[in-house]
Amino acid sequence: MDLSRIPQIRHTQGSNFFLLSGPCAVEGEAMALRIAETIVGITDRLKIPYVFKGSFKKANRSRVDSFTGIGDEKALKILRKVSETFQIPTVTDIHEVSDAEMAAQYVDILQIPAFLVRQTDLVVAAAKTGKTVNLKKGQFMSPESMKHAVDKVRDSGNEQVVITDRGTMFGYQDLIVDFRGIPVMRQFAPVVLDVTHSLQQPNQASGVTGGRPELIDTIARAGIAAGVDGIFLETHFDPASAMSDGANMLPLDQLEGLLSRLAALRETVIRF
Repeated sequence: MDLSRIPQIRHTQGSNFFLLSGPCAVEGEAMALRIAETIVGITDRLKIPYVFKGSFKKANRSRVDSFTGIGDEKALKILRKVSETFQIPTVTDIHEVSDAEMAAQYVDILQIPAFLVRQTDLVVAAAKTGKTVNLKKGQFMSPESMKHAVDKVRDSGNEQVVITDRGTMFGYQDLIVDFRGIPVMRQFAPVVLDVTHSLQQPNQASGVTGGRPELIDTIARAGIAAGVDGIFLETHFDPASAMSDGANMLPLDQLEGLLSRLAALRETVIRF
């Protein structure tokens, strides 16, 4: 897969996958810097190109009393500080057309949430900022249909586009990853596998999303074996206290072991 047109990750032309990782939401400066510093140390040792992920706000919540953020500008400034402190690119998701230009002033990659990936105005607004656009595959969409989302970015004059698979709805309260879709979508753009969101169990009666974090290793290894270009996963030093999506996040102290196994598997995969 040619990643040469994606400036933030083009140096992944070698053997390794790239990583998008961080907390679900930016909860504060200290926590963001702590998580970023830990992941930078791990990825430097393993030679894994790294993009820090953090949502500056959480617009898609089940309940009105759910945590949505610490303030847009405050969170975006923290993302910029992470980037400047560790000299790494950052990614955040946007939810409205007006978010695109604002977030583009602070981060390197704009992410379109899965539920919004068919929203033409939002995708085009992200594309027109000139930033790399990460399109999350809708849980309700086929891999083949993601070509049209990619075309919206490119037809807007932006060649910097990535697709992220985050699972497909399976019944009312579960998701599955159809690994057949990875080679299909790689025909359109580089493909990332969102491991932790693929293990969500949404639409719980409590209004709080559940998850299966014990399967993170399984899904991640399967993604590497299937040939993904990148891995996306959310992590926190204390998932139980995380303000968002703690049920499916990887504990930060387990990240190095997982990435070491994935890097070793990647070396084997590229030989064949």
